[in-house]
Amino acid sequence: MWFLSRASGSSGSSSRYLEVNVAGLLDKERPSTQATLRAWLSSEPFTLVMSSGFFSFFAHCGMLSVLEEEGLAPRAVAGSSAGALTGGLWSAGLSTAALSEFYFSMTRESFWDPAPGPGLLRGKLFRELLRQVSPVERIEHCRCPLTVSAFDLVRFRIRTLSHGPFAEAIYASCAVPFLFRPIRIGGAYLVDGGVSDRPGLAGVQVGERIFYHHIVSRSPWRRRSSPALRVPERANMMSLLIHGLPRPGPGAMHMGRDAWDSAQRATREALDRCVTGSLVEVDSGETTRRPDVRIREPAA
Repeated sequence: MWFLSRASGSSGSSSRYLEVNVAGLLDKERPSTQATLRAWLSSEPFTLVMSSGFFSFFAHCGMLSVLEEEGLAPRAVAGSSAGALTGGLWSAGLSTAALSEFYFSMTRESFWDPAPGPGLLRGKLFRELLRQVSPVERIEHCRCPLTVSAFDLVRFRIRTLSHGPFAEAIYASCAVPFLFRPIRIGGAYLVDGGVSDRPGLAGVQVGERIFYHHIVSRSPWRRRSSPALRVPERANMMSLLIHGLPRPGPGAMHMGRDAWDSAQRATREALDRCVTGSLVEVDSGETTRRPDVRIREPAA
């Protein structure tokens, strides 16, 4: 809004008019009403959902460690593959400090048990690791509701697990085809939930308030144009994407700590940024060490 303001000349005998942008002046004085990501998370209970992404459980743990230290614990957890591993062990009662210590101590030899069969690895060592580290034996004994996704090879569809043996369920969700052998649960042969439910959202009821951590990196077996790599659109869901994370794997376990550090640093930065849409994108800052946050509306 503009109006003309009369001002006296130096001699008092003449006058001049100044254009004043009142709205602009008021905007500079008016405090921002946009909520930060931290405020969004703390305003109401939410379900934390973490996607699959090969060995991205390090990054999920780094992100979750920030929520934990900020007192922003989720009321429920869901996930697929790497997201199921971190979400499951946290829900079982491990703190992110204990969980990260467990992850950093892992080596390839910790779970590497090759043998002839329908997968390079038998998976026995991995399941034994899960039993040793988990405080619970069954999913329903977790401190908060937990749902993980796995893929049923017989019925060729996704299956969600929210009760039953803990180690077997987490293993099923993490059993990357051809790397780990399928596991039989309830008459079904199950493998990695990321086969059909990369986000890990299949077991979350419509209408639930969701904070979703989406792993951006592409697994070697996925096409660049794969729909699974897109951020899903869902009502009442806030998504966090962290670009440029290091990518650990069976032959690069040492990169796990870097992925954890980068995700933790970027999440801290993201919490203080204003949210105007439903998608927060963060650069991990691996090169500059200063994350850059971009917030945009999800694509139509």
